[in-house]
Amino acid sequence: MRQKLSILVNDLDTGGAERVVSILLDMLKDRYDITLFMIHDIVFYDIPKEVKVVIVGNANLQDSGLIKLLKLPILGWQYKKENISSPISISFLSRSNYINILAKLFGMRGKVIISERAMPSLQYSNNIQGKINKFLIRHLFNRADLTVANSQGNALDLKNNFSINNTMVINNLFDVKKIVALSKEDVALHDGFSFVSIGRLDEGKNHQLQIEAMQKIDAKLYIIGDGILREKLEEQIVDLYLEDKVFLLGKQKNPYKYLSKADVFLFSSNREGFPNVLAEALACGLPVISTDCKSGPREILAPSTDMNFQLTEDVELAEYGILTATNSLKSMTIAMTLMQEDDDLREDYARKSTQRAMDFDKDIIIDKFIEIF
Repeated sequence: MRQKLSILVNDLDTGGAERVVSILLDMLKDRYDITLFMIHDIVFYDIPKEVKVVIVGNANLQDSGLIKLLKLPILGWQYKKENISSPISISFLSRSNYINILAKLFGMRGKVIISERAMPSLQYSNNIQGKINKFLIRHLFNRADLTVANSQGNALDLKNNFSINNTMVINNLFDVKKIVALSKEDVALHDGFSFVSIGRLDEGKNHQLQIEAMQKIDAKLYIIGDGILREKLEEQIVDLYLEDKVFLLGKQKNPYKYLSKADVFLFSSNREGFPNVLAEALACGLPVISTDCKSGPREILAPSTDMNFQLTEDVELAEYGILTATNSLKSMTIAMTLMQEDDDLREDYARKSTQRAMDFDKDIIIDKFIEIF
């Protein structure tokens, strides 16, 4: 008889944590009797037929921050009642983590594992909502049996800024073989040199920086993703007369076909946990330019360097890609120009990319999850 395993996540919409959950479901479905608990009935990724799905409570995406806070103990109690006999409950994303721990405090039996996907000290500002999230992390996370951080930077952030001492680092996992197969699907891009980027259209991903840099770059830029800043970014493209150079492609079920056809992957985030898109770009054999934000990019592109170091100017030709200073137009423009003009550098990074991607392949990382279960 297979051991029961409960996985709790906000939903399975597009996103890095959601993609990790979808891979875990597929890899663990034959080993465990899995129930997937979600707060919202939103599904972008495939769910194996062997996995039972349960929607917990009555959460609403449009709820205000105050309503979401007030509903936490209710959802925690409901999850405790729904998740009766599983010896292991693992959750992903902050709200699901709070609910998982509250269910434990309300008497839910079994091992409670939570997974932190971003740097809370940077993710949450000092407004009321941000302070509440920081308070909850500081006072709840140590109540879990284990906190899984997806990068060394995250683990350090939890320890140094929130006094969380029950952490373990497990990097995100990827189905490299599947990514490579999907990358071979045909898609037509415009002629000439091209950059491609993937990410939610929000302040944290800082696509404004990429678009501004394109004023001085003779190339095309394709941005995959959607979000609250789409209209603002469209206005920026028009204001800078870049309609024939920058293209917003929206969400794509198969972004990898664009990655494999472009020349360079561009990433300009202000903060991260472990940016999945960097590993996916590497898997597609793509040279990478990334801001040296906290955390993730340095761990992926310059693994032998000091994880506490962060560029404040210029660029760094790291082992597996180019790192730039965060939110620096000058640094980003230099890196884009260098990568476009130096064929040897670009080809060298392309050769190393697939090699580095294999370090995060699902067959390697999955053993670490099974070990903690």
